[in-house]
Amino acid sequence: MKDNLALIEAGGTKFVVGIGGFDRQIRFRTRIETTFPEETISRVTDWLLGHGPIAATGIACFGPLDLDPDSPTWGYITRTTKQHWSMTDVAGAFGKALGCPVALDTDVNGAALAEWRWGAGQGAQSSLYLTVGTGIGGGAVVGGRLLGGLSHPEMGHLRLPRHPADHDFGGICPFHGDCLEGLASGPAITARWGASLSELAPDHEGHEIIAWYLARAISTFQAVLEPSRIILGGGVLETPGLLDRVRREAIAASGGYFVGDPGEIVVSPKLQNDAGLLGALALIEQNLPGVRGDHGTSGG
Repeated sequence: MKDNLALIEAGGTKFVVGIGGFDRQIRFRTRIETTFPEETISRVTDWLLGHGPIAATGIACFGPLDLDPDSPTWGYITRTTKQHWSMTDVAGAFGKALGCPVALDTDVNGAALAEWRWGAGQGAQSSLYLTVGTGIGGGAVVGGRLLGGLSHPEMGHLRLPRHPADHDFGGICPFHGDCLEGLASGPAITARWGASLSELAPDHEGHEIIAWYLARAISTFQAVLEPSRIILGGGVLETPGLLDRVRREAIAASGGYFVGDPGEIVVSPKLQNDAGLLGALALIEQNLPGVRGDHGTSGG
């Protein structure tokens, strides 16, 4: 089909791959394990081409990424902790194999844009999406555009004050130790207490400590950006009661500077398991507007 769009959520553990269209219907999808770059990309492209010609490809990818359009390494994964993937030309490899234009951004930026367009951020002038799972990342949409500069935001590496009961834990981030990701990500929780947050007893101090860190992070982001919606997603946020704890703690963390009602501003995502693939679609719509007009007949 001429309007086939390749939608790729490229993660460090798995690639979720779909065929969809501008109607936001995902007609086919599959999961491919992340191994070596050449092997993984080949398996993904073979599956995609099995569904016919591709008009355009959207990739919401783990990073860090080079997103400078004037850079000779635009579209590359740069220095990553994922073994074998540093300096992989993701955009170039898929564009060449599929013979079509490629839109690329981080996985969290893709989800942030999709949630702003079609999910929990719909109707907001500005929104921030923060995912808390294996890692922590954030993306912000202001006036319909993703926020970026020399590169994409790295909100998970925000430096925070330490919780009074948490000074003995050094953090797990290989770059900064006790940044937000090093303190509040899923692996950081397991490193401290030997279990995920949802597996800890309801009265375990871990619930208070993680809510404390996340609340201070979002109060900082609110002070800088004042988003009208803050969307908290990821596996850690599936812990029962955590979102409400974060909302309550955010009021104290802001010292009276939190504007608005946290119950209305701090929300869960709506797109759930489709956020990654719809993020890839949103990147196509935003970065490759000509594809929609000609249904991809111009090639790569």
